[in-house]
This record gives sequence, structure tokens and C-alpha cells, in this order.
Amino acid sequence: MRNILIIGAGRSASSLIQYLLNKSQQENLHITISDLSLELALHKTNNHPNATAIALDIYNVAQRQTEIQKAAIVISMLPAHMHIDVAKDCVTFKKNMVTASYVSDEMQDLDTEVKANNLVFMNEIGLDPGIDHMSAMKIIHEIEDKGGKMILFESFCGGLVAPESDNNLWNYKFTWAPRNVVLAGQGGAAKFIQEGKYKYIPYHKLFRRTEFLNVEGYGKFEGYANRDSLKYRSIYGLNNIMTLYRGTIRKVGFSKAWNMFVQLGMTDDTYIIDNSESISYRDFINLFLPYHPTDSVEIKTRLALGIEQDDIMWDKLLELDLFNDKKIVGLKDATPAQILERILTNSWTLQEHDKDMIVMYHKFGYELNGERKQIDSKMVCIGDDQTYTAMAKTVGLPVAMATLQILNGNIKTPGVQLPISKEVYEPILKELEEFGVIFNETQMPYVGYNPDKLVGN
Repeated sequence: MRNILIIGAGRSASSLIQYLLNKSQQENLHITISDLSLELALHKTNNHPNATAIALDIYNVAQRQTEIQKAAIVISMLPAHMHIDVAKDCVTFKKNMVTASYVSDEMQDLDTEVKANNLVFMNEIGLDPGIDHMSAMKIIHEIEDKGGKMILFESFCGGLVAPESDNNLWNYKFTWAPRNVVLAGQGGAAKFIQEGKYKYIPYHKLFRRTEFLNVEGYGKFEGYANRDSLKYRSIYGLNNIMTLYRGTIRKVGFSKAWNMFVQLGMTDDTYIIDNSESISYRDFINLFLPYHPTDSVEIKTRLALGIEQDDIMWDKLLELDLFNDKKIVGLKDATPAQILERILTNSWTLQEHDKDMIVMYHKFGYELNGERKQIDSKMVCIGDDQTYTAMAKTVGLPVAMATLQILNGNIKTPGVQLPISKEVYEPILKELEEFGVIFNETQMPYVGYNPDKLVGN
């Protein structure tokens, strides 16, 4: 049997593992599921006869190399910074490799060796990055094949709570790593290009510059800019494009409310709060407010944020129980961002019967035969349950499908790569439709951002 080694059996691996186990009989596969936690790996095998669970510490070099040598192909579902040792072993033992993570500089540096050994190292083949690349390149290539010239590309993606489980004022729950949500947008200004003009949004302004999106059957959403949209110009072959913007999707009103935390300083991750383990939620918010001999913490908060007590923004803060003096943070040597994450996790964790939702929205503006046109492409995926979430499905399934395509010799172009060629995206997008990951494409009138050719853009 052909052995597939999966390193990392966390939440994102559930749909990936299930897919490969379902295919194991007809494809002659044995799946070795490895994790630091043997219990977690065992749980993911689901007692399948073609699966083996092992405890694997990737810093145990001898064990790691032994398991990689046994494999026909290696899937690394580890955190991005932990891939590189696995990748180097895959080069040494001539094994193909698949990850859902962004290509790091260290991974890219292996490209020459990977090609020399005729290996495929497929990266960025999850959701975002992954399905976004494939669904975008499919339409970009179709436009270019017709002789069209791309002038606008916007891409938005968001992990959200499904409508039937949307029962808080923020219209949001954590469907992925909460820390990434709390730190979103930090580390430099968001940068993109609009109508040929470079634009930058500093972090403290990020959540007040949003764009609205309508998705039929699901209502109105908003998108705020991702940190660096411009790196996709060369990746997608769009070096001369006039507008390129990538963003994150939320329900309307989320960004305005989140901005309250930004303005108060509660998302800062650069310093530690003294006595953080013993302060209350009320103490925490009061840290960022001026001293006043008579005003309550509530009054000071409303004054600092410029909101009234009948404002929905105030209700959103109350819903999080932020002013409770009995709830203790309980985190030692914590940053403001870590404390905020703890508070939000209490309110925004998906409950047992909650379902999550992925929304992806692309806009393609192009010129063809002297006429400007636009295609909007939208995808909504709802999770099945807390194991087979929409996030696990959209991250894990493309990884699994790419693995099988490489193993079967259908994807064979060597190198450290992204899923942006027809060889990769055509079969995977087609198969994803069988699992409910379907893009609906609509021809739209092209509007752009400067229809009247005004000067002040």
C-alpha cells in the first residue's frame, strides 16, 4: 500500500483525513496520522483499518526521518514555522510534500534542490491561501485566453458563523485561531493599488475603511484590507493591473465595533500587563482609561469612545461582560491582546451545535474588444458540525486532493510552488464542487472606482 504521512492532526486535519480514508481502499492507501498527542491522532483514525496513529515529536530527528522515509508523500499540517525541517528531510529522502501554509523564504530557498530531485512541494493549498488562488487563476486565465486584459482584481475571504448559529450582537464567533483575529492587521500598513494609485491604510485606521459586499441569500457583508495585496501582482501575473485589493470579510458593523478595542489599545501585543493574572475584566478596560475621582468605568469608556448608552456599540461591549468585577483574567504575564483574546473566547467560542461558514468573493474587471466588463465570483460553504467545520473542509480537502493528484502523477511539474497552474486547479476545483465548495460567477457592469475620470483619486 502507498503510505501517506500526515504530520499534525489538529482541527484543520479532520476533513483531510476523512477524505483520504474514504479513498484508501480504491487508491491502495495507508494513512499514518502523527501528532505530538497520540490520543488526538488515534481519535482521527476513527478505527479505520487503513490508518495508523503514532505520537511524533518533529524535534526528534531520528524518529521524524524514519517516518518520512517510510512515506510515499508527506503532508505537513504543522504551524508554518515548523515545516522547514520536514521539508529538508523530504529533499534528502526524495519525497513529495504538501502544506497549506504560505511559502516562507526558507521553503523557497529549497526550490533548486526540489527541482533537481524532480519533486513537487505544493504549498498554499488550503483555503486562504489556496482555494482563493485556484478560483482566481481559473477566471484570470479564462479572461486572458479570450484576449481580455485584467484591470481590476479584488478578493475577499472570511471565516464566519453560519446564519442559524449567529446569535450575538457582533455577528461573529471564532472559527479559527482567536489570536490571529485579535492581531489582524498589525505589523505595518495595509497596502494596495486602486485605479493606478498606491494606497496605504495605517493600523489605527484599518477598521474604518471598509467596502460593502452583497451575497445573495446571505445578506450584506463588509471587507477590510489585508496587510499586503501588492505581492499578488507577480504571483497572479497582474503586474500592470490598475486595481488590486485583498480583504477580510465580516458582517456589517463588526469592523466599527472592533475599532473600539484598537482605539483603546486593547489589541496591543508588545508589552506585558503587571499582575495580569489577578485583575478583573473591569480592571482590564479601566487600565486604558484616564483616572477620574467620581466617573464610573462605564462613563469613562463611553466618553473615551464617543458613544452613548443607547448606541448599539455600547450594547456590544456589555454583551462581552467587560465591566464585570468578579471575572478574573487569570493569565500570568499577559499582553493586552492576550487578555482580550481570553475575554472574547468566553463569548465567541462555537457551541456544540453551532455551525461555521466560509464566504469568498472575487471581483474581476477586464477590457475585451474595447469594452470594460466585470465578473463577480462568490462561494459560501456551511460546516456540517464541530468536527467537519466549513473551515476544516475548505482547508483540508484541497490539501488531500492535491496529495492524491501528486501521488497519482497528475500533478508533476516540479518545484516549490503554489496552486496557480491549470494542471493543479482544474481537477481540484472540479472535485471540490462535489463537496459543496461551488463558485457562482455573474457577469456585472464594470464600475471601478473612478467612473467619471475625476482628478482627485
